[in-house]
Amino acid sequence: MKKYKFLTLTDHSGHSEHNSLYALMATLSQHPQCESLQIASRGNTANDAFFVDQKGSTVQAKKIDKDFAFDASGNQFTQQQKAVDLRDFDVIVMRLPRPISDSFLEYLVSIDARLIFVNNPKGIIKTSTKQFLLNFPSVCPPMQLCHSAAEVVAFAQQSDMVLKPLREYGGKGIVKITNGTATDGQQQMPLADYLVSIQTALEEDGYLAMKYLKNVSKGDKRILVVNGEILASSLRLPAEGSWLCNVAQGGTSVPSEVAPEEEAMVKAIAPTLLKEGIVMFGADTLTDDDGKRVLSEVNTLSIGGFPQAGEQTGKPIVAMAINNLLDYVNSQSK
Repeated sequence: MKKYKFLTLTDHSGHSEHNSLYALMATLSQHPQCESLQIASRGNTANDAFFVDQKGSTVQAKKIDKDFAFDASGNQFTQQQKAVDLRDFDVIVMRLPRPISDSFLEYLVSIDARLIFVNNPKGIIKTSTKQFLLNFPSVCPPMQLCHSAAEVVAFAQQSDMVLKPLREYGGKGIVKITNGTATDGQQQMPLADYLVSIQTALEEDGYLAMKYLKNVSKGDKRILVVNGEILASSLRLPAEGSWLCNVAQGGTSVPSEVAPEEEAMVKAIAPTLLKEGIVMFGADTLTDDDGKRVLSEVNTLSIGGFPQAGEQTGKPIVAMAINNLLDYVNSQSK
């Protein structure tokens, strides 16, 4: 049985006790194919040369084991660290949340071509923008990439819609547009004024326009997928009177079952993601106006919810995720 040296890259600055990193890494450290596991944080200023300046291939890291757990002080990411070189590892596990730049991701893959990544940085660049959904029109609501105010207005004339910045997360920056008014769930403004406020980002980066689905109150379902296999799902329901399902925006999460159309959806998109080196992802679905689940987002950065899914289902979801991760690593090992 081949054993691997793992290095996990994260940023502990925004962590809480609910972060999946701790359960996943504690479990990985005990896998029979794990020779060693170390972790380095972008939140450790001693690592600025690597994470910020993109210089060299060494980071300050710490070995972790089965006792790895959340510590509100964050000391475990800043004290008793030792310099390690990425080139001395076999697998780099990416648990870096946004913000993360394309230049840093490109820098990572340039360090050593032999490294196996979970998820692959180049794949993250391609898939972590909402524009990636345009590859799967048959399983998504009607949508369009917009680069001008005129395109947004034309789409809004067809139906109520939501407008999403391509690289934001957690519901940030999303607005609903109806009857010439834009609302972010808290405040409203005339659509013309809103479009002026985002003009530069709209023209330079683009926004994804998507038909607003009237059944949004039925919840946004997060489906956890590792190495092409669905492990679990949870339903995020909007707060009363809101259309935003994100927990960060006041929504709540409850257990759920995966619908047949969602199984078919994951079967259709997972091979494309795996070709890009995306091993772990979250597929988000909404109920369309015909009562069927459709794909609303694909999340390929620092996917969470694994220990919570285990608690909800009574299944060893974390262990299943790590086993699937190792299956992928074995398939990529030379």
